[in-house]
Amino acid sequence: MPGARTPRGPRRSPAERVRARLRAAAGDRAADAMPPGYQRLGRVLVLRLPDALAPWFGEIGRAWQEELGVATVLVRTGPISGELREPAVRRIAGGGTETEVVEYGVRWRFDAARLMFAAGNRTERRRLGALVRPGEHVVDLFAGIGYFAIPIARSDPGVRVTAVEKNPVAHGYLVDNACLNGVADRIDARLGDNRREPSGGPPADRVILGYLPDATPWVGRALELAAPEGAWLHVHTVADARGAVERARAATARAVEAAGGRAIGTSAARAVKPYGPGRTHVVVDVRAAPVR
Repeated sequence: MPGARTPRGPRRSPAERVRARLRAAAGDRAADAMPPGYQRLGRVLVLRLPDALAPWFGEIGRAWQEELGVATVLVRTGPISGELREPAVRRIAGGGTETEVVEYGVRWRFDAARLMFAAGNRTERRRLGALVRPGEHVVDLFAGIGYFAIPIARSDPGVRVTAVEKNPVAHGYLVDNACLNGVADRIDARLGDNRREPSGGPPADRVILGYLPDATPWVGRALELAAPEGAWLHVHTVADARGAVERARAATARAVEAAGGRAIGTSAARAVKPYGPGRTHVVVDVRAAPVR
């Protein structure tokens, strides 16, 4: 019929379009080796690519830039490592690596080449912000760029957060993000080692231990900061996927007991996200009091 449109097939995903471009440039073997996954962090894209594709990294990076409209493309070259949780990446396209992510109304600004941002923690960040009650004093011992501190501070004008971060780059973004989100007056952002910080100040009604792969060794420090009548501890850890929640609850209970504390009531735990093959990231909520 005149004017009839030619039926179109299903629209290809960005990865399929990039793979087609790689196939034309480097052949079937290279194209078939390219994983489909990616992590978009605002204007920066982060990929995991096998070393075998290194000769075509430039081609792949430019293709992703054009297909998704991102400014910069990074490839992970190793795991997040060290006490400061620094990523290992290589830039394969673009220039600047500072970016901004918006999540549930929170704006996060950071350098994707120097700092981690776990998109898989978004539900936990939102959940924790909703748990905090007006008037609470919350201590965040691994504050990073404000992953938990900022949603908590946004939850109510009466909430106060003491956020401790050892990495000076992350601390700078913590301060910037507190201003960016209009909560700088509610967050005391301290640069320092949480073995010593915070020193002084009011006791904590709630302590965040958001360190992976295992924050249970820090339970004793959290109890030192807790109010005499007890505080909520939010302890992040990684456990074998089979029975991960119960394993994490048991490990946290042992940590509280070993630190000379006592649990008040029953703890709760939930899986946050997968953490590598056969492992699960779990957060345990336990109300505990120091024995003084």
